[in-house]
Amino acid sequence: MANTSVSATPPASSHRPSRGLHISLWVVQVLLALFFLMAGVNHGLKPIEEAAKTSPWILGIPVALARFIGIAELAGVLGVVLPSATRIAPKLTPIAAVGLAIIMLLAVPFHIMRGEANVIAFNIVPAALAAFVAWGRFTRAPISPRARG
Repeated sequence: MANTSVSATPPASSHRPSRGLHISLWVVQVLLALFFLMAGVNHGLKPIEEAAKTSPWILGIPVALARFIGIAELAGVLGVVLPSATRIAPKLTPIAAVGLAIIMLLAVPFHIMRGEANVIAFNIVPAALAAFVAWGRFTRAPISPRARG
């Protein structure tokens, strides 16, 4: 007698993320890259006095820390887009997104301690978007590496 039972769940290999989720993740990845490109250039490359015009908190930390934050932001820009776009080591994209979320979440208590609670939305929103990319690219819509050969 043949087994005629039907599984309620499809095999894992047939799971494909929705097109909408995939597009949404790409849009957020590009928006994060643009946001952190501007932030990274400001914090990591501009003279501190010029950077302080848009980021007054930068005068309250050592220059080396400001530069480190800026370079980390610029590295995140590359990591949140290039591995997925090239499909070379695409697992680096969600890792970069986690790093960007950490940078933003660490800024929240810093701004609260400085009495700048009014600016923490500029930290929480990008952190939430980066967390969305990390979640999406780790679990729901990972990008497959380029086929070798």
